[in-house]
Amino acid sequence: MTSQLAQIRIAVGTALLGSVLAANAPASAAEVHHPQTRGGAIVSSERVADLTPGEVTGELQGKIDSSQVRFGVTAYRVAYRTTDSAGAATTASQLVVLPKNAARRLPTVSWLHGTTVYRKDVASENPASEDRLTALLFASTGRAVSAPDYVGLGSGEGFHPYGDPGATVAASVDGLRAARAFAHQNGRELERNVQVSGFSQGGPATMMVGRALQQEGADHYFRLGALAPVSGPFHLSAFESAAADDKIDKSGIYLAYFATAWNRMYGLYGSPGEAFRAPYDQKVEGLFDGYHTTDQIVSELPPASKDLFTEAFLDKIRKPAGVLKRRLNPLDNTCNWRPDVPVQIFHSRGDKDVDYSHAEYCANQLTKNGAAPRLTNLGNFDHSGSVRQALPQVIRFFDESAKTG
Repeated sequence: MTSQLAQIRIAVGTALLGSVLAANAPASAAEVHHPQTRGGAIVSSERVADLTPGEVTGELQGKIDSSQVRFGVTAYRVAYRTTDSAGAATTASQLVVLPKNAARRLPTVSWLHGTTVYRKDVASENPASEDRLTALLFASTGRAVSAPDYVGLGSGEGFHPYGDPGATVAASVDGLRAARAFAHQNGRELERNVQVSGFSQGGPATMMVGRALQQEGADHYFRLGALAPVSGPFHLSAFESAAADDKIDKSGIYLAYFATAWNRMYGLYGSPGEAFRAPYDQKVEGLFDGYHTTDQIVSELPPASKDLFTEAFLDKIRKPAGVLKRRLNPLDNTCNWRPDVPVQIFHSRGDKDVDYSHAEYCANQLTKNGAAPRLTNLGNFDHSGSVRQALPQVIRFFDESAKTG
């Protein structure tokens, strides 16, 4: 799921502090290397931004409401150890942002981004990405921010296992551990309670990470503080079925990314010709290699699923069975549990990419489990507009949750 067409962008082991930098040698623009060890251990770090409050406001101007900016921020690209969809050790990257204030202990936010096809369109790499701006905004309110790129994006190794629950949770929780270690190296400490928010693909990721922290003991230090998913596809089988029927915007592109990534992980088809019509069967998998931009992909593929996929494959998506059904089930149930913390779900009725019914589906699952989520209609905004409308409200919700938690 995307923040906009031009930005379509998607183990858990023991916490381990990375090597401490030499005394009086804070992270700087020069890259700092660290030993590679277990999940969350820092591999390298590099400062990528150092902004005053006015400069943060300038970066946000015309894009995201900057009225809540209070502090300057310093942002770092941090590579760290985690695991991939097969559970094998790998390296991922993230953006860690710290506020330039006097507080030694910092509230913590984990920001989980939406669908990204080009590996450089992530917060740690692209200064203009909305995820970079979002992380700057959260940090400017006095919070430490961990914004993982996920496995296979940014400077991470391998391919991106789009939506895979294990890899998503591992990269996010290990990202928090790496952020804690990095903050410690810089004389700061992160508070235990984590406020988790994410957009689009990051909506279900928010709920998965929340459940891992609360119910699954994913980390011995961090605890769940609040959940604020934005415009997420919480009923993934319904989302993919709608894409197969061309009932959502950019249906062919979404479904092609899903099909190629899930085929690499789970084997959805024997050969590209089984899933894709000629001549696209000869090029689709190469286009979704993480090194092609959204514009390059869009210029090569038809936007409608009916023109891109074989009818037999579309029928498989409409009526999933076997491995596809088994793998979709967890992603139809990311809200099927009871958080012990405040939850506010944000979605726009004007969203043509991810229908508002997904927010209602999530809220209903939570309610049936005894939770009391708030569901906020953001108005008649499109998919990308919804997150811009949500962010100031997410901050207010997190402020309120911290006071009552």
